[in-house]
Amino acid sequence: MHISLQWLREFVPYQGTVQDLADRLTMQGLEVEAILDPFESIAKIVVGHVLERVPHAESDHLSVCTVDVGQPDMLQIVCGAPNVAAGQKVPVATIGTTMPGGLEIKRAKLRGVESRGMICSERELGLSEDHAGIMVLPESFRPGQLLTEALGLEREVIEVSITPNRADCLSVLGIAREAALGFGLPLTMPTLNLREDASAGDAAKALRIDIADAELCPVYRARVLTGAKIGPSPDWMRYRLLAIGQRPISNIVDVTNYILMELGQPLHAFDRALLKGDVIRVAPATPDKEVGRSITTLDGQERKLLGSDLLIWDAERPVALAGVMGGANSSISETSTEVVLECAIFRPGTIRKTARRLALPSEASYRFERGVDQVGSLFALERAAQLMAEVSGARVYTGIAASEPKPWATREHGFRIDRCNALLGLELTPEFCRTTLTGLGCPVNDADPANWRVTSPSHRLDLEREVDLFEECGRVHGLDRIPAVLPKISKSLDSVQMRDTEFGFIQNLKAWAVGAGLREAVNYSFVGTEDLDRLNLPVEGRIKIANPLSEDQNVLRTEIAPGLLNNVRHNLAQGNACLRLFEVAKAFVADETSDTTARENSRLGLLVHGARHAQEWPWEQGEADYQDVKGLIENLLVHYRLTSAANPAQYVLEAAHPYLEPCVRVELPGKGGVKLLGRIGRVQPKIADGYHARKDIWLADMDADLLRELSRATTPAFRKLPVFPPSRRDVTVICPATMHAQAVENAIREIKPKLLESLALVAVYAPEDKADDSKGERNLTFRLTYRHAERTLVDKEVDKEHTKVLTGLPQKLPVRI
Repeated sequence: MHISLQWLREFVPYQGTVQDLADRLTMQGLEVEAILDPFESIAKIVVGHVLERVPHAESDHLSVCTVDVGQPDMLQIVCGAPNVAAGQKVPVATIGTTMPGGLEIKRAKLRGVESRGMICSERELGLSEDHAGIMVLPESFRPGQLLTEALGLEREVIEVSITPNRADCLSVLGIAREAALGFGLPLTMPTLNLREDASAGDAAKALRIDIADAELCPVYRARVLTGAKIGPSPDWMRYRLLAIGQRPISNIVDVTNYILMELGQPLHAFDRALLKGDVIRVAPATPDKEVGRSITTLDGQERKLLGSDLLIWDAERPVALAGVMGGANSSISETSTEVVLECAIFRPGTIRKTARRLALPSEASYRFERGVDQVGSLFALERAAQLMAEVSGARVYTGIAASEPKPWATREHGFRIDRCNALLGLELTPEFCRTTLTGLGCPVNDADPANWRVTSPSHRLDLEREVDLFEECGRVHGLDRIPAVLPKISKSLDSVQMRDTEFGFIQNLKAWAVGAGLREAVNYSFVGTEDLDRLNLPVEGRIKIANPLSEDQNVLRTEIAPGLLNNVRHNLAQGNACLRLFEVAKAFVADETSDTTARENSRLGLLVHGARHAQEWPWEQGEADYQDVKGLIENLLVHYRLTSAANPAQYVLEAAHPYLEPCVRVELPGKGGVKLLGRIGRVQPKIADGYHARKDIWLADMDADLLRELSRATTPAFRKLPVFPPSRRDVTVICPATMHAQAVENAIREIKPKLLESLALVAVYAPEDKADDSKGERNLTFRLTYRHAERTLVDKEVDKEHTKVLTGLPQKLPVRI
């Protein structure tokens, strides 16, 4: 948001420096990012007086001018403009001046005649698009005077970063309120002197306003003007708009932009002659019908509409995309004479969705998305109508055509000073709080000293609760002046409830991962199309970014793997080869049934690469493999109480996967059927090579949303610790090398030994000469733990149950004991 200091001073009598203003606004929460000089490029242009003009001897369109620029020597300048004449005051670029377009003025000869400068047009100065001739200045200007000074151009503009909750500051008025509050200055509103012409007509009779849904449009007002003459705006308005980055268009359109920047109220001007039926209707689009299925906006683009898009209609057709952009079929043109000036309030969420879906941001939608002052909109309408009449010569109809099905409801809040001081950790006085709240525009009723009643103004939509008022007092006092005090830490029921929220679960999940020795990776949700193609992921379901930061970030990730694999490449480039990474983030898949056209799913990604341990001694050496990542998943499932001896997770080999080979599905059986929790696997070597990995990359991709759902369904229960000793038996199974240990474990559980408490694989042995022989054998040693809950077991009981296992296994599987 660009704010002119000169414009600001029309509201507040601030006489300090622009730097002091910037510092104060920043400390009040409105960060000033830069102090700009909008006309720096023409700062060296001076006023010249053409003393003499004679035709060029060698050209029929060039003139040789003698110009006084306030220096002892007159300048001889060759000029090609047809309107240059003796006696004129003109802008002159002297030798050494660099023009806005980058042209440096040098001593030159044109057709043999020396030229020591350039007489400029408005286009060459960047003040307008007019290049029919040179810019002729008023006679009162003094030769040698700087042009910026003579024209009164704005030289000091601050660029303010406005947070989304401070929609009231998206205008000169809003920043002026903050300056008045910060420096204790009075605030003066522009003088309103609107003159209506009874002979023109009555606006309420000339135009009817219909609103289909009060929630979508609480109020819609319109002024009607006649006899307008469309043309350029006055210089003061054009230059002021240029100073804050707005392009002047015409007097009527410029007024709407002027009020938008001055008061923060978006307006729109219709050509009344192009409106049909003398009616304005505010209603959603009708995509199921021919009329209302699309609209061509002012930029000439046809926009396809949904039923959720809000439109402005005349009696027959849509004429504007409400709160976003006007329609081409009713816009102001050079031939317009009748004007309908719209001033309305729309529901922020509706405007935001439409502007985002159509990728059609505008200054109007930027403000409507955040909320506009409903009460102050009437003043904005009246001031705009007044300015339009002044700059175009139009006559204003009496009255206003209006409909307000949902009037503004006053909001009143309690304010407890003791509570305010306790929350902020300060000792603010009642006088300070009262002055601050009054300066914010909040009427204060302090009949009850312990609990004031404070009414928040219509322009401060963010003041919704008592604590918002506390924040304002702290902000004006100075958040930087609040002493640093260690807070008292206490547990409450609220902290317990937080665990059950999605945020609480994600925090707990991250805490588990850090505790398991993993480091968190944080990546952009944006990836490149090449990243997804490299992993052989399908094109269907990808969501392209309308305005990507770069080609490397032009789509939303459909899986969590691309970011983690890019982390591998980055770490390897930095010499870090021992990686234990995790990331908790969302994946996005296109879904037309969703309000946002995207389905989001929280994922947990785990990645291991390189040596199992970063240090050689005293740890066992070896490369990280499947067992490492599977062990992490097993630990995770135990952490959330999702598996037990009676209900273990199943690890099923998957036939094919786009980028993992081998790939194992992690499944959890339950009453509702088998749930797919995620997948574990090794990144295919060719793909891993693309990320400069020379060792295996093992990856796990888990469904975090499903983990949360399942963990919430579990009920913690107390179980007594076993008091009787266990009896353990080891059994070594000689099986084919291709047989999975999971198959043996499942077979033992199917035998169902009554006293079996737990079962674990404790050793694997394969002869070295047959380690790579798929037709060979290997030995798997399992440890079976037997225990009785109420007494000590005797060997006879254990042997009986263990014999069932020894005899049953060869019957179920091709193994030997």
